This record gives sequence, C-alpha cells and structure tokens, in this order.
Amino acid sequence: MRGVDKACAHDRHLFFLLPTIWKTALDTVVRPGKFAVMRLLDAVVGFFGVSGTAQPPLSILDNSVKTARIPTSRESAVMGRRVLALSKLGTLSTVFPNATATATAHGVNNHEAHDHEVPPSGMGGQPVGLMDYVADCEEGGNPTILAIKVATNFKNVRAGSNITLAMRWQPPYAPAKRISILSRLLAHVGLSQGRSAANLPRFALFGYLEPIQVDDEVSRKLATCYTTKHPDATFWLPGNRIHDSEWMRLVVTHIHWIGGFGDRAYIGWIPAEDWKKVKRDDWEAIRLPGEKKGWNEWSIGQSEEL
Repeated sequence: MRGVDKACAHDRHLFFLLPTIWKTALDTVVRPGKFAVMRLLDAVVGFFGVSGTAQPPLSILDNSVKTARIPTSRESAVMGRRVLALSKLGTLSTVFPNATATATAHGVNNHEAHDHEVPPSGMGGQPVGLMDYVADCEEGGNPTILAIKVATNFKNVRAGSNITLAMRWQPPYAPAKRISILSRLLAHVGLSQGRSAANLPRFALFGYLEPIQVDDEVSRKLATCYTTKHPDATFWLPGNRIHDSEWMRLVVTHIHWIGGFGDRAYIGWIPAEDWKKVKRDDWEAIRLPGEKKGWNEWSIGQSEEL
C-alpha cells in the first residue's frame, strides 16, 4: 500500500505541474522568439527531470531528530550576529507622535518643513517602517546607523518614539534542492525567486538610539567601516554639506527571532546577554544557508549548518 500511496502522490505532483507547462507553451505561441522557446524547453526538461526523481517532501510538521535538530537560542544568536555582520539593509520602524510633538519634530513650528513633509492629521500613533542602511562597526551586536536629521524615523525618535530594526537573511545563491517540486519547476522558467523566504532567518531588534561619542580616530574607523558596505554614503557622512547627520548605535535590549519553519528552526526571544556575548570568532565560524552553492532548503535547521 505504501508503494501505491507514493505512486499516487507522484501522479498528483505531475498533475499540478501540467498547467505550468501549458502556460509556458501558450506564451511561446503568443510571444514567439528564441527566448520563449528556450523557456519552454527549460520547462519541459525541468518537468521530466524533476518528475523522474520526485520524492515525497519532508513534512513541515516532521520534527524527527534524524532529519532536523532545532538550534538553541544561543546558536540562533550566533546566526543573527552573522546576518547583522553580512547584511547591508534593514527596516527601521517608529511611531508618529501626537500632533504637537509631530509639529515640533518635523519642523512645522519653526517653519523648517515644506508642506509636503508634514504628516497628515490623525497620524499620531501610526507606525511607519522604512528601509535604511545598516552596518556592524562595533563589537557587541549594536548596529551602527548613520542618522540623517531630516529622515522620518529619526524625527519620530526625537519626538519620543521607540524604534525597532527588522533584518532578514538573503542568500547569495539559490538552493540546489527546493522544498517542493513546483518551486523547482517555476525556478526553471523564471517564475520563482529560487528559495523560500519563509524558511530563512529574520529577526527584530528592539532598543534605543544612542549617539556615538567620536574623536578623529573613531570617526575615521566608523567612516571606513560604513562606506565599505555603503560607498554612496560618503556624500552624507557627518560634516557633509547636504544633510545634517550623526553616528548612532541601536542599543539592543530585546531580540525576537524567527529562524525559519518551526519544525527545524528556533522561533522566539533571544536573551540580550546571549546576543551581546557573541564574539567575531563565533559568527565567523559558521555559514548561513545559501552562502555556498549546492545547499538544500530542507536541511537548513540541521546541526551541520551551525
């Protein structure tokens, strides 16, 4: 019976893949050309190649020790510190203050702001998340931020808002083995991002902004570190003629971590002391999923990745 069940499951996989083949074929007819034909051929090759080796995927609810070991919060802290060290971007989130504080922070009272820069009425208490540059220029896991005075998030912080930083790991390479057959086929025809973002680490850092006390030497080190990741930031370093800016650190007080799917990754809070105790040697000794070619999406929670 098990063999019959596997065969039926295999046939179901093939059945659901057929619409993708037909769609690609239709695209080839509607938009003929060399690249359209190549996409069709890729889809057919991928279809038969994948269908010939199709195997039932590991259940998302399968928490067998043989297939996966959930990392500890300490191990997750090490992974998070590596994400911080290797990443360039994050999302800073703040909350718009009440009308009076908004008017002060956003330059309404002293006529510094243009009309289009003033938040609409009723925005008090509304959260806003915006992409910003991030660097890891100090030991201890406190992200280095170049705060631009006119930026919305920093205006909100000056008005009393809390701040969080959300980051996620984006592998440089797509996995060699996908979670589902359909994902593999879609990747063949360029309709998939090549990996499951839901199965990769992401986290939120809670804390507060603190100005970094700098002298000439510290300023040079910060500038070198920061512009190595963000060369264009050279034009708005502290002292530039474009924007008023200053070096700040996000002092981390709490960390919420989602390592991926819950049957193979740690999901929960990481103690701040564990985050801060991670040394460079610790995060340099590991590799995150997708740093090397040929990785398997199903195995990213296994101990050999730590």
